[in-house]
Order: sequence, then structure tokens, then C-alpha cells
Amino acid sequence: MKIGMIAAMKSELEAALEKFGEPIRKEEYKGFEISVYSVSPNGQAPNEIYVTRSGAGEIYAAGATQMLIDRYGAEAIVNYGVVGGLTDDMKITRTVVVDKIVHYDFDVSFIDNCEPGRYVNYPDIYLETDRSLLEAALKAVPTLEKVICASGDKFIADPEKKRELNRKYGAKICEMESAGIFLTADRAGVPVLMIKAVSDSVSGGADEFACMVKEAAEECVRATLAALAGVGGKNA
Repeated sequence: MKIGMIAAMKSELEAALEKFGEPIRKEEYKGFEISVYSVSPNGQAPNEIYVTRSGAGEIYAAGATQMLIDRYGAEAIVNYGVVGGLTDDMKITRTVVVDKIVHYDFDVSFIDNCEPGRYVNYPDIYLETDRSLLEAALKAVPTLEKVICASGDKFIADPEKKRELNRKYGAKICEMESAGIFLTADRAGVPVLMIKAVSDSVSGGADEFACMVKEAAEECVRATLAALAGVGGKNA
């Protein structure tokens, strides 16, 4: 199976590359750096894994997704990284798997007569990740919690704005890439798995993020690699 892995930040990428070790090869393509690995999960046939850093935000993330699909024929996209917690139980380094995404700052309601946050080719505002990959990840890492992710091109530091996202959408985490990744992959018919770790709690902000981003990224990568082993075993 060909798996494309996307991280937004340098620290997130480095955490994965450190765990994977030396790649088979490294490539540069259209502004992206890609590390290529061959990983055999649980003695099964090897997966080809292509790891890249997108940069922050929905547009960069969408571009990285399309690149992995077009150039490498990615059959699944795995997005991992750090997020902000929106509820009191989303503590630092808490790892979760994204069940659904809401693109909260997307709004065509005035022209399409729909709810803010909704893409009209989807039944409602919630974008549902792949069920098969989700269940495989939960089986491999039972401590993961399924959550709704609020995604938008904003770093949310204010506690009240975080709680508002939770009240309005039922989201437990927020970040800046998942909507772009999901929408790009889904249009191409490629399933998506997203595993995240909290780097700043509901009362935390930029300072807490700066202190905890490395530790949270490492915890996220540990869970992601365990989930990938489960996904690989399921789909090899």
C-alpha cells in the first residue's frame, strides 16, 4: 500500500523521521521535500510511505495532499500533528483520532442557501473521515479518542474562542490543515486518517504551544506509527 504522510510543521516532521530512521531515499519536488520509506507491518507485505511537510494552513496542506496523490499514487493519506484543545479533558499530549472535521471559517451561506461551514456537495457541515482506517487505528491504539476537529486558517489562542468552537460545533480540538487535506483527498477518492496530539490546552495559548509542541508531536508520532502498523496489516 502506498501511504502519504503529511505534517505541517518542522518539529512534527522531525519527530516522524527520527522514529522511522534513515529513508530509502529523499527527493525534492515542486518545493516539497519527501522522505521515502518501506515499512513491513507485522510481517506483512511492505508499505511504501512518503513523508512530507506541507507548511501551516489549509492551502499548503491541500497542495501537499495533491502532490502525494499525483506524483506517488498515494492510496491513503495520513495526517498527523499537534492541535489546540477546546475542552478541559483535552490535556497536553492527549492523542486523538479525527472522526469528523468542520471547516468553521468556510461560509457560502448567502449564495448557496446553506449553513455556514457546509460544502453543498456534502450532506451537512461535518466531513467524515474514512471509517475503515478509523477503526483500524482504534484497534491498534485503543487509547485514542474519536473527536470532531474544527479546522480553519487561524491559530486560536483565546480560551473563550476555543470554548465557543466547542459549544457551536461539538469540536474538541482545533487546527489549520485537516479540511484542506480531507477535501483534496476525498475529491480524488483517497481515504484519510488523522491522528493528533494536544500541544496547547483550552486555557493555553502561544506560550504553552511553544513549550509543549515537541513533546506533543512525539506523542502523536508514537500513536500514528502504531496506527499505521494496524492499517498496514489490514490493507496489505
